[in-house]
Amino acid sequence: MGMLVQSTPVSFGAVGTPIVVGVNSGLDTATIGAQLVAQGSSWDIFLQQITSSVATTHAIVGTVMPLIMVVMLTRFFGKEKSWKAGFEVLPFAIFAGLAFTLPYVATGVFLGPEFPSLLGGLLGLAIVTTAARFNFLTPKKTWDFADPKEWPAEWLGTVEMKLEDMTARPMSAFRAWLPYVLVGLILVISRVFPEVSSALKSVSIAFGNILGETGIGASIEPLFLPGGILVAVVMITFFLHGMRASELKAAVKESSSVLLSAGFVLLFTVPMVRILINSGVNGADLASMPIVMARYVADSVGGIYPLLAPSVGALGAFLAGSNTVSNMMFSQFQFGVAQSLGISGAMVVAIQAVGAAAGNMVAIHNVVAASATVGLLGREGSTLRKTVWPTLYYVLFTGAIGLIAIYMMGVTDPLVGL
Repeated sequence: MGMLVQSTPVSFGAVGTPIVVGVNSGLDTATIGAQLVAQGSSWDIFLQQITSSVATTHAIVGTVMPLIMVVMLTRFFGKEKSWKAGFEVLPFAIFAGLAFTLPYVATGVFLGPEFPSLLGGLLGLAIVTTAARFNFLTPKKTWDFADPKEWPAEWLGTVEMKLEDMTARPMSAFRAWLPYVLVGLILVISRVFPEVSSALKSVSIAFGNILGETGIGASIEPLFLPGGILVAVVMITFFLHGMRASELKAAVKESSSVLLSAGFVLLFTVPMVRILINSGVNGADLASMPIVMARYVADSVGGIYPLLAPSVGALGAFLAGSNTVSNMMFSQFQFGVAQSLGISGAMVVAIQAVGAAAGNMVAIHNVVAASATVGLLGREGSTLRKTVWPTLYYVLFTGAIGLIAIYMMGVTDPLVGL
């Protein structure tokens, strides 16, 4: 179930990192930005179009994911191994899906890529727990697992949680959730109010003419980035929760180990992707590698390519274990195919991002990490055999949505035909 939930929220997870970092780094923003300006648009508008398309597509496909999770739970882990038992929760499962996806798509369309998973999750949690407390749409019949003594050996991991051994100071639910609310509020304020946004962006670290006189540059704005805001909230939480210095030190140590393990991959991936994208800067005046590959695929596959685009994103996530890295590797390629076919690059990049999110359900890195967490190392194949079916559902329906949006609804962008 933990692997299945790695789908709809992932494209905007980590405060929008797969879009803010993945798509931004994966596309040739300088060249595309110049083309957009020539068409009377801008990079910010184009990125927001991608964000809105990602949010809308996820909302359509992802609303039924709670139902799929319950049905798989009753079928594979129930005493009676019944699909039917899962459908008894159909009304509440769809309601729960909508409680997340409606605020999710609204925040994606109107606020930007940092907010959908964060605010959609917080609002959805509040709505669903309140509804469950009042038995709104909940099934009449209660379902539960069989007695643990009857569980097959392959269910049992090597990790056993003993809650009685855990010590913690009492804390109200409001106080516990307050840091998450603060992250959401500060992000909204920093993105909605231009004065605040300008002040935070005024602190910038720029790198020009990387690798010599190439004209290739980059910059970061540490106070405006979601990571900077997260660090600020951590410091506020230290006082809000009355933490001890030793507790903060332990939390930083634990989170740093996770950060380093993920960052180690990015340390090699980001330079590789940037070289790939900027390979068009050469003395022979050759096109960049993603553009050459895109032209070949466009000539080979033709107009049906949007149906396949999410599978490319899912493959990237399967191999790299990251929606962000998949977007970095394939966004320019997907955009190039769209340009060669004369269809919306924004829409094709969007369904790439959705497919990459779905790929998290079968990502080797994630399956191994989840298996290690619950003491089931060595049984990853059993997990993959189950998660592959929801992944196929997600990428096929996303591809169908891409085809309908482009060819039947006429979704376009300022660069179509260039």
